[in-house]
Amino acid sequence: MVLSNFFQPTLDFAKQLDKEDNLSHFREEFYLKPDSIYMDGNSLGLLSRRAERTLLESLADWKEHGIDGWTQGNHPWFTLSEKLGELSAPLIGASPDEVIVTGSTTVNLHQLVATFYKPEGARTKILADELTFPSDIYALQSQIRIHGYDPDTHLIRVKSRDGRFLEEDDIIEAMADDIALIILPTVLYRSGQILDMKRLTEEAHRRGILIGFDGCHSIGAIPHSFSEWDVDFAYWCNYKHLNGGPGGVGGLFVNRKHFGTNPGLAGWFGSRKDKQFDMEHTLTPAESAGAYQIGTPHVLSLAPLLGSLEIFSEAGIANIRQKSLQINQYLMNLIEHELADYGFIIGSPREDVRRGGHVSLEHEEAARICKALKKNNVIPDFRAPNIIRLAPVALYTSYAEVWEVIQIFKKIMAEEQYKIFHNEREVVA
Repeated sequence: MVLSNFFQPTLDFAKQLDKEDNLSHFREEFYLKPDSIYMDGNSLGLLSRRAERTLLESLADWKEHGIDGWTQGNHPWFTLSEKLGELSAPLIGASPDEVIVTGSTTVNLHQLVATFYKPEGARTKILADELTFPSDIYALQSQIRIHGYDPDTHLIRVKSRDGRFLEEDDIIEAMADDIALIILPTVLYRSGQILDMKRLTEEAHRRGILIGFDGCHSIGAIPHSFSEWDVDFAYWCNYKHLNGGPGGVGGLFVNRKHFGTNPGLAGWFGSRKDKQFDMEHTLTPAESAGAYQIGTPHVLSLAPLLGSLEIFSEAGIANIRQKSLQINQYLMNLIEHELADYGFIIGSPREDVRRGGHVSLEHEEAARICKALKKNNVIPDFRAPNIIRLAPVALYTSYAEVWEVIQIFKKIMAEEQYKIFHNEREVVA
C-alpha cells in the first residue's frame, strides 16, 4: 500500500493497516507496558521474551557449570562473541568472520582509529562532520592528541548547510590530500538522514583514504552491504533497534582485506582461539574481526542479543525496513494533517532512501512537549535544543498506536498542557 495515495486520518484506517501488517505477530514477543505507548526504540529497544530467555539460559550456565561455562552449557562463553558476529552478519551485509560483537561504541571506535589512523607525510588529518554524535568527536580528538597533533587543526568537520542534513558533495569536497581517515555516521542521530555510504566509500578510496562508519542509528533498522560497498570498517551499539538491552555489548566490522593488520589496542581476547591460553607474551591475533577484541567479553550483556537476533532472522531485515518506511510515512502524514496549526516542522528527510528508522519533529517548546507526552503515557525522545524524536519500531509498534500518539499531541497543544513544565531537558534526555 502506498500511503501517500491511500492515506486516511482515521482510526479505522490505522486498524486496517495493522490487519495487513505481516510483522504484527512479533509484537507479542515484547514486553509492552499496558496503557503506555513506547516511541523511543531508537534510543533503547524494548525487552523481548526471547532476549529474556537467552539471558536466563546464560545465568543457568553459570549456575550449573561455574567456570566450565566457558566451554559448556547452552551458550559457551569462549566463542559467544564470534557466534553473535555470525548472527549479526546478515544485518551488516558482511561475511561472518568480518563481524564481532565486543566492547562498546566508543571503545570500538578507539580500537579502530588506533588501528587504521596512520598519519604519514601530508596525510595527518581525520575527516568527520559537525552533526555526528559527540562521543565520536571526543574519541577522535583523543586519538589525534595521542598522535601528537592538535584536534583544532587536525579534526576536520564538514559543515551542514541547514543544521539538519549533510550533503555528500560537501563531504567529498572535503576529502583533501591531507586526510588520512574518514569517520561518518550511517544515519544522523538527530534528523535520521541516511548518508550514501556506497558513494562516499568509492570517493574516499579513489583518493586513497580509508573510511569507517558509525552504525548506531541504522543497525537493525535498515539493510547494509558493508562488504559489497568495500567499507573499511564500522562500529555500532546493539541496544537501540536491535533490542540487546541497556549497556549491551557493541559490534564492529572489519573488511577482510584488512585482516592481518595488527590491532592498535591489543588484548588477549584478540588472540587466535587455539593460542589464547598458551599465555605467551607475543600476541597471535585472530585471522578475523575477532582480532580487534580487547578484553574478556561481558557475557551477561551479550546473552540477550542471542534471543533478539533470532527474531531479526525470522522477520528479515528487508521486511523490517519495508514496515519501518510505511509506518514512518504514516506518522508524517498524520503530523501534517493533524498538527499543521501548532508550529511543528518535520526535520527528517521525506525521501525513503534518505530516511532511517525515526522521525524528528522540531518545535521551540520541544522539551516541555516531551514532558507532557510522558505525563500522557507516551514515551518520546528529546534532543537539544528543539527536537522530539519518534520511532515507531517495525517489530512492536502498531499503526493504531501511532494514530493515538498524534491525537495525544493534538490534545496537548490545543489545551496547552505543556505550559506547566519547564522548557529544559532532564539530566538524562
